[in-house]
Amino acid sequence: VVSAMVEGPNLGATDGAVGPVPRVSLLIPCYNEEESVDELMTEVMQVIQRHNLDAEGVLVDDGSRDKTWDKLAVWADKEPRVKLVRFRRNFGQTAAMVAGMDHSTGEVIIPLDADLQNDPNSIPDLMAKVEEGYDVVSGWRKNRIDNAVTRKIPSRIANWLMKKASGVELHDFGTTFKAYRAEVLK
Repeated sequence: VVSAMVEGPNLGATDGAVGPVPRVSLLIPCYNEEESVDELMTEVMQVIQRHNLDAEGVLVDDGSRDKTWDKLAVWADKEPRVKLVRFRRNFGQTAAMVAGMDHSTGEVIIPLDADLQNDPNSIPDLMAKVEEGYDVVSGWRKNRIDNAVTRKIPSRIANWLMKKASGVELHDFGTTFKAYRAEVLK
């Protein structure tokens, strides 16, 4: 059981109120991301506005020990489409993703990395495939910002093995940058 504290001015779902369901929930787990939060949120909000996306942002602070929560709270105060969930301590990305999914109300859920490894400008591309009828659309970390020896090479080997074992042609099995119809996840 994950001990989470749900906070923020924009969590109407906890008071029983029912509002319009957004088309897209952008789920962003954050852990010690104070350096990237403002750039990330600026880019995400620009994409939402530029493409007229009916979207909410569900940001989960996974027990950050820096100023991540403070920066997220500023965004939630000024942007009504931002929901926040805060863990009392670090539980890891999987727990943060599950909590974010639990608080997402969109018809489509798109997880993003808070460190800008996923380009928010690709969100419309994922949504275009969903609109074609796909239930799950996978992104691809084409220009990874990782150490070659410890991350890139093992990732390439793992992707090759997954392709062979599953018969599914994907470039990047490990990315969380995917679009899911919420009904498929739930």
